[in-house]
Amino acid sequence: MFVFSVKSSKLKLAAIVVVAALAIAALFWLARTDEPAVNDGGISLKASTAEERIAFLSQFGWDVDEDPVEVAEVIIPAEFDAAYEMYNGIQKSQNLDLLPYAGKRAKRWTYTVNNYPGYEDRKGIIQANLLIYEGAVIGGDICSVELEGFMQNFEFPTKAPAATTDPATSSTQTTAVETTTAN
Repeated sequence: MFVFSVKSSKLKLAAIVVVAALAIAALFWLARTDEPAVNDGGISLKASTAEERIAFLSQFGWDVDEDPVEVAEVIIPAEFDAAYEMYNGIQKSQNLDLLPYAGKRAKRWTYTVNNYPGYEDRKGIIQANLLIYEGAVIGGDICSVELEGFMQNFEFPTKAPAATTDPATSSTQTTAVETTTAN
C-alpha cells in the first residue's frame, strides 16, 4: 500500500499555478477584443488580398478597377478632432467604428469606382477608400474628388447626388478627413 501525503506548501503552489493560468487566459481574452471582426451582419470584412478587397466593395454593388489608385499607410489619430468625429459618424452608419483603432497604423487602399450613378462616363472622379487593419476592413468611404465633392458610406445610392451650389451647404455634405501618411 502506498501513502501519499500533501504538504500545505504543495497546495499553495498548485493554487498559485491555477491562478496564474487563469490570469494568462484572461489577458488573452481581453486582447482578442481589439481584433477586427471578419463578418458583420452578413457582410464579409475580409481584406487581406486584392480579391477580398474587391469582393468587399462588390458586396455593396460597386464596380471598381482591379488596381488601386493608391496604397498608403495611415495612422488613426489617438484623439479625434471634429473632422475625424464626422468621418467616424460615416463609419458608425455602416456598423464600423474607428475609435477602437485610435493611435494604430492601418493601410488605406483607394480604388476608382466605375458605376456611381451619374458619373459612369467620368472616369476617376469617384473613389472607394478602404481602411484595413490586420487583414480586415475597419472603415472607409465612397467619395468624389471634385472641388464640391461628397463623401458617403459604402451603401450603393439609388440615384446620383444632388448638385449643391451653396458652399455652406456643401461643406456639411462634404467631409474632409486628413490622414497622416507614414514614411
